[in-house]
Amino acid sequence: MILVITFLFCLFLGRFFYIQVIRKENLHYLALDQWTREIPVHAGRGSIYDVNGVLLAGNDAAYTVYARANAVENASSAAATLSGILGVQREELEKKLSDRSKSEIVLLRKTGKETVEALASSSIRGVYYARDDIRVYPYGQLACQVLGFTSFDGSGTTGVEGYYNSFLAGEDGELLYETDLVGVDLDNSIAAYFPAQDGLNVRLTLDYRIQSLAEQVMGQVLETSQAKAARAVVLDPSDCSVLAMVNLPSYDLNSIPRNDLDALNSLSRNRVISDIYEPGSTFKIVTAAANIEEGLKGNSRALPLNHVYSSSRTRVVDGTTIKCWSDHNNGKHSNQTLAEALNNSCNPCFVDIALSLGRETFYDYLEAFNFGRATGIDFAGESIGMLLPESIVRDCDLARIGFGQTIAVSPLQLACAAASAVNGGYYYAPRLVDSFFSSDGSLQKKTQATLLHRTVSEETSRILSGMLEGVVRDGSGKKAYIEGYKVAGKTGTAQKYENGHIAQGKYVSSFVGYFPADEPKYLALIIVDEPQGTYYGSTVAAPCAREIFEGIIDMMHLPRSEG
Repeated sequence: MILVITFLFCLFLGRFFYIQVIRKENLHYLALDQWTREIPVHAGRGSIYDVNGVLLAGNDAAYTVYARANAVENASSAAATLSGILGVQREELEKKLSDRSKSEIVLLRKTGKETVEALASSSIRGVYYARDDIRVYPYGQLACQVLGFTSFDGSGTTGVEGYYNSFLAGEDGELLYETDLVGVDLDNSIAAYFPAQDGLNVRLTLDYRIQSLAEQVMGQVLETSQAKAARAVVLDPSDCSVLAMVNLPSYDLNSIPRNDLDALNSLSRNRVISDIYEPGSTFKIVTAAANIEEGLKGNSRALPLNHVYSSSRTRVVDGTTIKCWSDHNNGKHSNQTLAEALNNSCNPCFVDIALSLGRETFYDYLEAFNFGRATGIDFAGESIGMLLPESIVRDCDLARIGFGQTIAVSPLQLACAAASAVNGGYYYAPRLVDSFFSSDGSLQKKTQATLLHRTVSEETSRILSGMLEGVVRDGSGKKAYIEGYKVAGKTGTAQKYENGHIAQGKYVSSFVGYFPADEPKYLALIIVDEPQGTYYGSTVAAPCAREIFEGIIDMMHLPRSEG
């Protein structure tokens, strides 16, 4: 008997400990939920600003109207009154207010201040409202693929809105009312208020002025060339922070085509980051940088800077004939140095470099310049490009990679690689966000430029920049030339492929340029997809870079270069 009593005592004691200690918090919550009803207090979503404090994404005041059917005294009468205030059909409201199986019912979302003022004056028992802002974008289409948008419930879905949703969203609070068991408010009850914690504001690295300028310029070339698409990215090459990122065609963030998912997915895709293409001759910057660096290291396989390349317009590799583009342009061809080969964008010269360096060495540089891998930008959906595994690369593949074929890159990958080649050899992870700050303006977090690795030496960058300055001054990039400013760059014209075959008449025109050549501050990659008529990068893309650079010079009041 004593053992049985002791056992039962221990059993009750254990149960008491389980309820009072282990399940204390959970049971307290259940009890609280049983005799209270909560109205959500939505956190204010953080705003998004450009680097200078220009508002790019903010909020307009709006409210959501709720009801507790159990607390509504007369559903029919309440529905009649609410129908006039909310602009919702009486029958629909009466049906909702008569459904006592649900604790809270949403009657209307995202309504204005006038509605809730009328609602407050009506004093309908069991009906409440809470702040639930509407996301607004003051500049509509500006940087729409970068900013992204929110879902109907205000949660970030794409772009910066989606990637940094945890920072922007904040934490909701609630307003608790004491009720009886069926949800009717108790007389003289006191409401408990748990405030929401607003989200943090985000300051981007984007400069509204440069973004607007770049979109205007690319919009013009899209129209005049009747191209399929136009893209651009402007970086600060000293740390790869993104100053502008353009994807055209675009759409208005305040009028999102949610009813057409195919159109929405296409228009909202940030193709500068997520899509890939064969870069063509702009890739020769990487090949030239690799050769110069290996020459400075004393590698006998590197072709010397004063090396004179054969005047032959073709190279035959593994039975495949590779021609210089001038064969199709009635251009003159002669012996030339590396600088002249860059000026003339001569494919055979870069075939010679790639084959001379060899597969292992050349792939070391492809890895150093981060091809085949993500750049590390703070944005979802980044493509890693397409790079053949080193183990299966044939000489004919290596030869083509040397001048930008048989490799596919994202525009951002190429822009970052070019920046590293000319900024002294420093490869930084690109970034879109500069800092986070609270609603009172206090800084909460500052992002830092992240150096991933070195690519080439500062001497290589200096030599290469001198050559690329010559491309703009004397070569194929002349239409990017600006009198009094040291602009450097490289043009590119690449054929497009469809179903594994060359698509006749379809080209990608591009230009990557920067200035000042001796101390780069602004770098722009321009891509025009399938321009009609003239399609060379030198005539379609290079002028766009010049217009963007001229606009930057004017807005920043940049002095002319000395010497």
